[in-house]
Amino acid sequence: MKISNPTSVVITFSWKIFRHRYSTNPNLTTLFNKYVDKTNVYSWNSIIAELARSGDSVEALRAFSSMRKLSLKPNRSSFPCTIKSCSALLDLQSGRQAHQQALIFGYEPDLFVSSALVDMYSKCGELRDARTLFDEISQRNVVSWTSMITGYVQNDDAHMALLLFKEFLVEESGSEGDGEVCVDPIAMVSVLSACSRVSDKSVTEGIHGFSIKRGFEGDLGVNNTLMDAYAKCGELGVSRKVFDGMDERDVISWNSIIAVYAQNGMSTESMEIFIRMVKDGDVNYNAVTLSAVLLACAHSGSQRLGKCIHDQVVKMGLESDIYVATSIIDMYCKCGKVEMARKAFDRMRGKNVKSWSALIAGYGMHGRAREALEVFYEMNKAGVRPNYITFISVLAACGHAGLLKEGWRWFKAMSHEFSIEPGVEHYGCMVDLLGRAGRLNEAFELIKSMKVKPDFVVWSALLSACRTHNNVELGEISARKLFELDPKNCGYYVLLSNIYADAGRWEDVERMRILMKNRGLVKPPGFSLVDIKGRIHVFLVGDRKHPQHKEIYEYLEKLSMKLQEVGYVPDMTSVLHDVGNEEKEMIIRVHSEKLAVAFGIMNTVPGTTIQIIKNLRVCGDCHTAIKLISKIVDREIVVRDSKRFHHFRDGLCSCGDYW
Repeated sequence: MKISNPTSVVITFSWKIFRHRYSTNPNLTTLFNKYVDKTNVYSWNSIIAELARSGDSVEALRAFSSMRKLSLKPNRSSFPCTIKSCSALLDLQSGRQAHQQALIFGYEPDLFVSSALVDMYSKCGELRDARTLFDEISQRNVVSWTSMITGYVQNDDAHMALLLFKEFLVEESGSEGDGEVCVDPIAMVSVLSACSRVSDKSVTEGIHGFSIKRGFEGDLGVNNTLMDAYAKCGELGVSRKVFDGMDERDVISWNSIIAVYAQNGMSTESMEIFIRMVKDGDVNYNAVTLSAVLLACAHSGSQRLGKCIHDQVVKMGLESDIYVATSIIDMYCKCGKVEMARKAFDRMRGKNVKSWSALIAGYGMHGRAREALEVFYEMNKAGVRPNYITFISVLAACGHAGLLKEGWRWFKAMSHEFSIEPGVEHYGCMVDLLGRAGRLNEAFELIKSMKVKPDFVVWSALLSACRTHNNVELGEISARKLFELDPKNCGYYVLLSNIYADAGRWEDVERMRILMKNRGLVKPPGFSLVDIKGRIHVFLVGDRKHPQHKEIYEYLEKLSMKLQEVGYVPDMTSVLHDVGNEEKEMIIRVHSEKLAVAFGIMNTVPGTTIQIIKNLRVCGDCHTAIKLISKIVDREIVVRDSKRFHHFRDGLCSCGDYW
């Protein structure tokens, strides 16, 4: 007996048979013919639907095609799952063919068919066609509205998505309580996704208030998206409140809050949430979770925890996950272990452009520009096309090593050979590269010739170069631009003060100090971190709060004597105060990185590498001193400052004194 309208059990069985329909196995063909009535459209609809739901979109389209070859007339149920399969595959050509078939058989006006078509055209990037179809729907329901709103969000037009939501509310208010046109939680998720992209606190708060009025505050999907929307507005505290107030959490909830903290540099909070997730045990973490925690480890430089996460990745068999593997590469690079990053990269079975770019960036930030370029050449040979981010990594690597010729070569090749127009980040890298080489006028001319408006990254690169090469005139021009673009960033005022101090213009230094005070700007304190046996120790300049501060200062005195014996002369240009040399020497002697280095040497066994993280750029005097200390104590000392990595060994630095 053939089944014209199979149950779910038979459907599952039959579609598996269908997948082997063209097999040489005669038993499968016999079973297919026995259990599925090929002359009945309902049988085919069931198979198409089951294939689509199971994610086998290619076979779903093949089933639809086979049905049409038998000259069977499709009905309204034949099209939604067929069109959704086209959406899943981003197959615009098949989607248009399905649309044409729906039109021929008179099902285009059907609400479910038209909604599926709107979704398909949106996912395939044909937003104009999607909107045309949407506008032609006479009786729209919540699915139609949600499909179109989601389409705008997916195509980076969040403002239009929010405007359409307003239209939705107007139509809803005029529908006299028709449940088909009422906003539901799925629609709210799409609207909140638009809020995430707009990053407007007032808009997000308004939509949040609306969702509470509609009774959606307990919906899991709404709360998960709400966390992200508030985080994108910079309201991390509110994101945390949403998370803490959830009665039910899934892996997406945990992943969202972990990623929110990691992406905003709050590594400690991110790791604490992960540990809480593991202890709770209600939800199993996955590849996305581990990628977010690895990002937190990368930001904090926590190699110990990063290695533990890597071990867990291996245990879970996730090394083949390209996103997790790329996160591992990034983590090791930012924890100062670029060799381990290379090993992780070499173990990857499949590599995408992000994987290659991460390793290029890693070599670059460690000053190993030649190796970064070698990886870039390997990438091209492997047939992986570089993207916008790849060229940022390449140009930054050239900048760290002063490879001016290579930098210009690849900057020009972007548009000429790869059809990628340089953006502000690429111009920023080139200005930095020219500035470090002392070619400040060329850097300034490049800024003036930019096709895009220069942002604070570009001007700050020029300002930093002016500080290095004592160019007051261009320094003032850069600073004025930065005061307009980013008036609350006191770092620019400090840099200009440095330039004035180097030029002996103490009145201008005082003027900058007063200007900062009048504008309510406070210079963030410089600090250095060192991880000893899994515990993070923080040091400020002149710090005397650490329990071992007496021993640290005594050891520093001993080091100072040994430094003088090997010819160390203090570099006091980093001291901005108009005071005597003796007082300046006392100030630089207790910089945070020196305290961290001394503490690290005291509390580790001989031969151990000392790893320091500095929140600001390491000063010239500390750079010279740490080079000599590395030789005196026969240790490798790795310092990650705000710009790059410095590997000090045998009295030398990996940056070649070019930073």
